[in-house]
Amino acid sequence: MTIYDISEKAGVSIATVSRVLNGSSNVSEKTRNKVLEVISQYEYKPNAFARGLGLNTMQTIGIMCADSSDLYLAKAIYYLEQKLRENGYDSILCCTGYGLETKASSMNLLITKKVDGIILVGSHFIYEKEADNAYIGEAASQVPVMLLNAALDTPNVYSVVSDDFNSMYNATLQMISTGVEDIVYYYNSRSYSGKKKLAGFRAAMEEKKLLSSETLLQFYPGSHEDIPAMAGQLLDLSRRGISFHGVIAADDTLALAAVKYARGKGYRIPEDFSVLGYNNSMLAACCEPELTSIDNKLESLCQHLTSTLMGVLEGKEMPKKTIFSGEIIKRGTTR
Repeated sequence: MTIYDISEKAGVSIATVSRVLNGSSNVSEKTRNKVLEVISQYEYKPNAFARGLGLNTMQTIGIMCADSSDLYLAKAIYYLEQKLRENGYDSILCCTGYGLETKASSMNLLITKKVDGIILVGSHFIYEKEADNAYIGEAASQVPVMLLNAALDTPNVYSVVSDDFNSMYNATLQMISTGVEDIVYYYNSRSYSGKKKLAGFRAAMEEKKLLSSETLLQFYPGSHEDIPAMAGQLLDLSRRGISFHGVIAADDTLALAAVKYARGKGYRIPEDFSVLGYNNSMLAACCEPELTSIDNKLESLCQHLTSTLMGVLEGKEMPKKTIFSGEIIKRGTTR
């Protein structure tokens, strides 16, 4: 029996159950009695580590990420740990890799550690098959689960996401408006976020009737640290007779590889060749000219996610999903 089961049987929200157990006065007498009756009937013993129940707490949040060497994920972890400390919470980090089995195992481990909540960093934790997401729902029946840049419609799961579709759609239209129409989309992830970005690029290109070939959609399957290999894939594409004078990349590392490719071809940037990245990471300042990139507001996402989690743990009604708009930070690689 979990707090989620109590909320279902009493016909109230999880937050309301938390308020009752926390002794909050912000609950009607009728609702309070209904919840207490269910608790008594099923002899429910609340998790003594859940802050939202007003009892003892470990003051600890579990954080899961697929790969902490990824610049985006590493920065997100930094922001989240910082925000959690500001709220008096420690964290336990699990680097899960990309396999479903290890993700589920890490989730179970965090539950056994009696954490107050769990944060899933990045969109690699969400699967197309509903059954593959069951491990998240099971955890959410015991503690709140927060998704950073992913979404799942499950009780006690909260999402804070960047609007990747519209960010990529608008960036593509902007590059087209400068006269660059033969654009390659370069990506390395088919995650929830990755699919949104790809769909945004495709929508803009199809709207302008410029997606002449699926070859313009280039998936890079290798290491995210091997920039020469990334540049080499674009060179191979060129050698096959595919003409392109712009690259829009799903992250800044791929965009740096596109700059390297263009330099090798002798193109002037941005006069002959345009490049746009994603994440507005520190890499944007690591090339010449500096990289135009989409700022997906990662720090704001992490701040809002932490605030939402704190609200949930305090028994407040919090939004299930919050969307942040990205912003194109124009620098020297686009016209």
